[in-house]
Amino acid sequence: MSHDLTKKTASDPFKFDIRVYYEDTDAGGIVYYANYLKFFERARTEWLRRLGVEQSELAVQEHRLFVVHKVEIQYRKPAILDDLLTLYSTITHIGRASLTFEQLAYRDRNLLCRSTIDVCCVDAGTRRPTPMSTELRTLLVKARN
Repeated sequence: MSHDLTKKTASDPFKFDIRVYYEDTDAGGIVYYANYLKFFERARTEWLRRLGVEQSELAVQEHRLFVVHKVEIQYRKPAILDDLLTLYSTITHIGRASLTFEQLAYRDRNLLCRSTIDVCCVDAGTRRPTPMSTELRTLLVKARN
């Protein structure tokens, strides 16, 4: 990620804090690897909500859903029970029917996990890829810049 997380700019990544609960960990008290995907999903959802986009309303009003198409993830250090994680989400690409996010999980200033997640916009009825509405795409482009 190219952002200096100590400085604020107009294109700062979206920041979302999440606490590690017992249910997030394995028998050794370490965050179960798949739970990072849940954390990143929550961060993307809250980022959209901050922009005024409720995914439930998007499904009803525009008949569009976002689905994960591809995930690349690197685990660097473990998170453990009671850690407060800060997740950073940045859009790195906006296509007609897709978004690519870079998402990072930090504990304090330590990078724990990095992911690249491709999300596809699909028709709520057919579940086939469909372009985002012009209004939604414009909103996302504006938020990215």
